[in-house]
Amino acid sequence: MSITRPPTRVGASRWALPDPRLADADGVVGVGADLAPSTLVEAYSHGVFPWPHDDMPLPWFSPDPRALIPADAIHISRSLRRRLRTSGWTTTVDADFCSVVDRCSDRPGQGTWITDEMRSAYRRLHELGWAHSLEVWAEDVLVGGVYGVQVGGVFTGESMFHGEADASKAALVDLCARLLSAGGEWLDVQLTTPHLTSLGAVELPRARFLDVLDQLRDRSVPLSTDRLPVVRLA
Repeated sequence: MSITRPPTRVGASRWALPDPRLADADGVVGVGADLAPSTLVEAYSHGVFPWPHDDMPLPWFSPDPRALIPADAIHISRSLRRRLRTSGWTTTVDADFCSVVDRCSDRPGQGTWITDEMRSAYRRLHELGWAHSLEVWAEDVLVGGVYGVQVGGVFTGESMFHGEADASKAALVDLCARLLSAGGEWLDVQLTTPHLTSLGAVELPRARFLDVLDQLRDRSVPLSTDRLPVVRLA
């Protein structure tokens, strides 16, 4: 079995990130800093993530409550099970990180927070073994995917896309299966949406999430990168 390699140590951040427990009512921890690998690793290791907004310095968030999907309890509806059984899809990890990020940012008419600077920053994190993608394939065509940052037993999903119906759901289900198999416990989806709630997302108080992250951040959880049939999830 092929697995993701251990993340490369990046050293201390040149920025002193504020305590996420002191975030404001909107979950904003602070603004500014940069997207250097050391800054991003420090932030995700403490439950903080960047979310660019137009016409203001880069804001950093730690929302309260925090939305997560338990890796062992993701909900697969009957219709999704049928879709997985008949789709013919396969999945991989880290087979085409750049394409997944690009597809996630390609939202004509909707705008995107995945700026060129963000794409470059997460590609660098990927090269260092901190950021990963999960791809859903219809033969050799990329039809869905998700990418994010893994800190030990917690995977923080940053964005996902689908080119065919239910392909992004398949990506999340598959990611949870790989995470659980490797010894991980939580897929952090940051904020709830009806789509994520339908998959079993729950809300934890920020303080509880930070305690969980503290317990799991140093766990070794290498994900399988093997190409696998999505039907196994049904």
